[in-house]
Amino acid sequence: MRLTQTPQDQYIKVGDVNTRYWALGDGEATVILLHGLGSCVETWTYNIGALAQHHRVYAIDLVGSGRSDKPPTSYSLVDLAKFVQAFMDVLNLERASLVGNSLGGGIALQFALLFPEQIEKLVLANSLGLGKEITFFLRLASLPWPSQLFRPSRISTASVLKQIVYDSAVITDDWVEVLYQIGNLPGTPEALQRQLRANIDFWGVRPEVYRPIVDQLATIHTPTLIIWGQQDPILPVAHAQFAAEQLPNADLQIFDECGHWSQVERSQEFNAAILNFLQD
Repeated sequence: MRLTQTPQDQYIKVGDVNTRYWALGDGEATVILLHGLGSCVETWTYNIGALAQHHRVYAIDLVGSGRSDKPPTSYSLVDLAKFVQAFMDVLNLERASLVGNSLGGGIALQFALLFPEQIEKLVLANSLGLGKEITFFLRLASLPWPSQLFRPSRISTASVLKQIVYDSAVITDDWVEVLYQIGNLPGTPEALQRQLRANIDFWGVRPEVYRPIVDQLATIHTPTLIIWGQQDPILPVAHAQFAAEQLPNADLQIFDECGHWSQVERSQEFNAAILNFLQD
């Protein structure tokens, strides 16, 4: 699938934030897809169509990301979870299943703690928020560098993308161009820096980010599917195993020969696992 084969961009106001999203499908159950750090709705290109065959699916450009507004606001997991809840309110969505990759997984976990009555099921794909350990590259990037250093070139975009996956061949020119264009939108470097520093420091994921989650995992009774790449270079697969042990109602699926973008690298298996989980 080429990245040009995507749903039409739509925009709504979530508070004061002009927010881009995709919507597809007309099923009764609602699914919301939450992307990772410095990412955008396009990272769900290989998934939204398959999931929308049976569900009403939304993919959001979170505040500060993609083509949504990038105000100088808080980008903590708590505030991002409240943003997702506000998005649901604007669209009159009472309940939804949340699928989150990386930062999006951390947001989904925080949402489950804050708004348990509004969540049906939870899918954590290579999720932030389950421990301190994270790649040294992001720990280094969290330092107070000038924001100009966060403005990517096509070469640097390709390099970063190829480092987060197991098989660099999945990073096509289309992927590089999309993420390069997103990364150079006005305000993106500054917002990315704020997102990084809100959640990560030189020592790893900030304790105030992951501790409130891991200390309360046993209280999250929402049915949960944990998906992880065995060779994830960003967040260790040990976090997935820990979550599966702590969450009272969790299933674990680990894809071998797969890195941090399991929804892209193993999209067919990823989609099948989620559809099966949502229909149980």
